[in-house]
Amino acid sequence: MNYWVLALTFLSVNLDFFFMLIFLLKKYQVVKVMIGYLLGNMILLILSYIVGKALLVFLPEWLLGVLGFLPIYLAFHDDDDEDGDKHHRSQILSVTLTYLSVCAGCNLSIFLPVLVGESLTHFLMTLVFIGALTILVVFVIKLIADVPVITTIMGKYGEKLMKVCYILIGLWVFWDSGLISHIIAFF
Repeated sequence: MNYWVLALTFLSVNLDFFFMLIFLLKKYQVVKVMIGYLLGNMILLILSYIVGKALLVFLPEWLLGVLGFLPIYLAFHDDDDEDGDKHHRSQILSVTLTYLSVCAGCNLSIFLPVLVGESLTHFLMTLVFIGALTILVVFVIKLIADVPVITTIMGKYGEKLMKVCYILIGLWVFWDSGLISHIIAFF
């Protein structure tokens, strides 16, 4: 398991949600935001892993390397995410549903190719690692939420940085799955 790729994947698919976290942290208690965000991340990671395992039953891992096109496609595809309904009684449920409505498509598209072929042990280690990153991000966002320079930079360059990360993740999936070596061997 490559933790640098996991960290890059986590940061890139959640970059747009970091802005949402700023607003959610101003509206809700930090602990409730953290739990809701963590719950949303775990749901999407588990779904990605299950779908990846199901695909491996029918297709070899190197062929699933074509899933690397998903993050690359997302880098060039502009979509208008909806913020979802934030008017739930539970702050945790509100954060979870907001996260799922904003990030489900991207996270499934990005984490599916990254997690395909991983053993259950590596997947459980991934859950712990991403869970720790999720908690860390909430604290960091809480600390910098009121710094005007940070919000200006993220507003100006955040989307471009996210797209570069998506492309890098897609290329890594091509390489790590063995797809590139199979294509080279074909010639």
